[in-house]
Amino acid sequence: MFNFIRNKRITVTGGAGFLGTYLVQQLKTAGVENIFIPKIEDYDLVNMNDVRRMYEDSRPDIVIHLAALVGGIGANQQNPGRFFYDNLMMGVQLIDVGRQLGLGKFVALGTICCYPKFTPVPFKEEDLWKGYPEETNAPYGLAKKMLLVQSQAYRQQYNFNSIFLMPVNLYGPGDNFDPQSSHVIPALIKKCAEAAKMGKDEIVIWGTGKATREFFYVDDCAEAIVLATEKYNKSDPVNIGASFEISIKDLVHKIAELTGFSGKIIWDSSKPDGQPRRCLDTSRAFHEFGFKAKTNFDQGLKKTIDWYLSANK
Repeated sequence: MFNFIRNKRITVTGGAGFLGTYLVQQLKTAGVENIFIPKIEDYDLVNMNDVRRMYEDSRPDIVIHLAALVGGIGANQQNPGRFFYDNLMMGVQLIDVGRQLGLGKFVALGTICCYPKFTPVPFKEEDLWKGYPEETNAPYGLAKKMLLVQSQAYRQQYNFNSIFLMPVNLYGPGDNFDPQSSHVIPALIKKCAEAAKMGKDEIVIWGTGKATREFFYVDDCAEAIVLATEKYNKSDPVNIGASFEISIKDLVHKIAELTGFSGKIIWDSSKPDGQPRRCLDTSRAFHEFGFKAKTNFDQGLKKTIDWYLSANK
């Protein structure tokens, strides 16, 4: 099935991270033997000299670019300049050096934050330019979106084969649970589990709970990336996700129940909700490379919580 990628040398930036760990395992399952993971301690991909050295050391046929500086609403609000610069420079330099060296294929991971704040639901790829992103994460979203512009421009001028995938919010075992930088599901799991353990009678959650989100199990995302790397060769952006939405309020109640927290939930409406709604149209991914998410949300959430509880006994 994976005839294109099987004998290729593949470099996975961010390969030691949350999604990267799952992707590397999926690549191995697909028969890829030559995988290079540039560690952050060895290569600063914001630095052009390190980007060039990474290419020299790994000599890839394909680069899958997962490395990113990411975080939740709070981290984005505190670091808008750094989130813009680091994410832009990593991607722009990796694509340009790859183009100079005749790289066979570049797979760029974008983000759901590329979309305008008030995108009609479900989000369709053709709506990507119909407005400005949600303010709290716009610098990050726009930095990533520039890789789509670069991808399309380089295909037009240099016939450079790069693709641009936009995953929705990821979750799963092994996620980042650091309260300074974690996304919504791990942040809520940690908050509810700790409150239950300490016998607290209430927790405070940012926002109103009315916003909706779509969540995508990390192993499903890894599968989508492998399929796209194997089969997709156009610069049109592609949504990858699970095609459903849940309100933050319902999500909090599910997590509270699964972690054993039975106290009061207080909503701090002085804090931002972020984008009002998120849910993707994923028909292009299915049509172009046959991807459809497999993992039921309740099952995936339970696996994630069970992993966290066993890791934090």
